[in-house]
Amino acid sequence: MADEKIKEKSASKGAKEKEEVVETIWSRREFFSLAGWGAFVASLGLSSLYFARLLFPRVLFEPSPIFKAGYPSDYTVGAVSTKYIKDQRVWIVRDDEGIYVIYGLCTHLGCTPRWLNTESKYKCPCHGSGFTKEGMHFEGPAPRPLERLKIALGPDGQIIIDKSKKFLWEKGQWGDPGSKLLV
Repeated sequence: MADEKIKEKSASKGAKEKEEVVETIWSRREFFSLAGWGAFVASLGLSSLYFARLLFPRVLFEPSPIFKAGYPSDYTVGAVSTKYIKDQRVWIVRDDEGIYVIYGLCTHLGCTPRWLNTESKYKCPCHGSGFTKEGMHFEGPAPRPLERLKIALGPDGQIIIDKSKKFLWEKGQWGDPGSKLLV
């Protein structure tokens, strides 16, 4: 009887061993080896992509600061043109002497002031700075007058405005050539 029990145990043990052995594609060692190599290749590929990205710098292409603003006859004496305030952020002013361009950037915090035709002034909506038609500061926290931009007459007779060249009142530049177009 004891021999039969031992045979049954060994027979059931052999059956269990046969059931536990399952054929797989990879062994555990092969799987982790392949996973490790896969992670290495993926990190190498990402590193190569980031390195290749360094060869192509990020450049911001901005529009030209120089633009045409029509003919001098388009602007009436004593009026402030708001035609280019949304696109170019400038006002074109014509007085008895000529035409000048005021940059629509408040000297306090950089907001865009609004031209109030009824009050004949520029008023900043952010902190209440006020500027005369000429751009002089007279109220609010702005530390200095508005800036003027370079204006010239092109060969075709149109007004050319250059936003890259600014004229500052506090430096005495409002009388410099290019700060006003005499017509």
